[in-house]
Amino acid sequence: MIDKLSDLRTQVRGRVLLPGDGGFDQARRPWNLAVEQSVPAVVEAADAADVAALVRFARTRGLTVSVQPNGHGATGDLDGAILLRTRRLDALEIDPDARRARVGAGLPSGRLQAAAAPYGLTGLPGSSPVVSVTGVALGGGLSWFGRAHGWVADSVTAFDIVDAEGRERRVTAGTDPDLFWAMRGGGGDFAIVTAAELSLHRAPDLYGGRVLWPIEHGEAVLEAYRRITATAPDELTLWLDLLHFPGSEPMIAVDATHLGAAAEARALLSPLDRLPRPLADGRRTMTVAELGTITAEPTDPGAGSSRGELLTGLDDAAAKTLLAGPIAPLMSVQLRHLGGAFARPSDSPHGPLTEPYALYLFGVPADPATAEAVTARQRELSGALPVSGRKPFTFLCPGETAADAFAPAALDRLRDVKRRHDPHGTFRSNFPVLG
Repeated sequence: MIDKLSDLRTQVRGRVLLPGDGGFDQARRPWNLAVEQSVPAVVEAADAADVAALVRFARTRGLTVSVQPNGHGATGDLDGAILLRTRRLDALEIDPDARRARVGAGLPSGRLQAAAAPYGLTGLPGSSPVVSVTGVALGGGLSWFGRAHGWVADSVTAFDIVDAEGRERRVTAGTDPDLFWAMRGGGGDFAIVTAAELSLHRAPDLYGGRVLWPIEHGEAVLEAYRRITATAPDELTLWLDLLHFPGSEPMIAVDATHLGAAAEARALLSPLDRLPRPLADGRRTMTVAELGTITAEPTDPGAGSSRGELLTGLDDAAAKTLLAGPIAPLMSVQLRHLGGAFARPSDSPHGPLTEPYALYLFGVPADPATAEAVTARQRELSGALPVSGRKPFTFLCPGETAADAFAPAALDRLRDVKRRHDPHGTFRSNFPVLG
């Protein structure tokens, strides 16, 4: 392997780090520090031409390349692939009249939101402002505004890519429908994205925030959450969080966003106002650039253990199960209300998302005993709740595969696209479709 990499630095202008180089260990680490990621080299591409040169280098030497802008979603299983960082590909262009944006592969979601907000426009951001826009789109993407506008990938209109031959190309539904379909949710197994073009959506008004109660009010809060989500319009999204942070008492929160006027939002959320006095109420009129403040997720890497599921319902038995027993050793049990545009036709590998709720279970594996307890609790809750048996691609965690995200027919089609467009296996995603 060392012989094959000996002249890598002469092929690209960006930084190349090999084992033993200062900064190598930091550069190879994924976002989740609980995942150990061993690679023979890290390349920080300077531009799309660098990406193309790296692919040609790898292709002629029988090597593989795996892309991680920041390392979100890493599993540690890269099978000797060169790790490509695309953080420096962070160009951003917005055409407010056409309601369109062109984003570099490394651009974080928060920067797109900040640029779109002054025009009364929005992308489809998730909970974290530091995740790359293209990384989320390649996995389908669950957004705060997905109930109104569907998968993040549904808004992508074009990809600028480097293919398995090292050629820079533009891919659309018209130029290559199969490849375009696969890339709108099937992961990074088919080409390396250097930029993406996507539709923006009108968001002249936004109201949202978090309301927090002690867990003793959990039953009442969960019942109000069920009542609101049963009739919520597509513009309203609610997430429920059972929280137990180290050094604090357990709590329950409702996080909300509403694409509309504050008065309308307050009326829709009025069942929350009839609950016991909260510990905190952060609901307010906000801009789409401030969405990351709602859940206040960490913006620096850290260790974590997660599990995601899709729920077929939230009946009385499921509600009782969620509140039974302590939250710990988990730090967060989150329910995301889906439905709306998620459930409508989508020309993507996931297709329509008909399950009404997504479940996300998160804990911190501080030591081996805690890690085992976190995994056991995740397994216990998932086994006791009405899960559908599939999960969003972006919710996959180490030990799971693409087969856990896609229906058999979609997976077969993804595998066919992979074999045709990358016959020598030059690209390796976090969750390979052939794995």
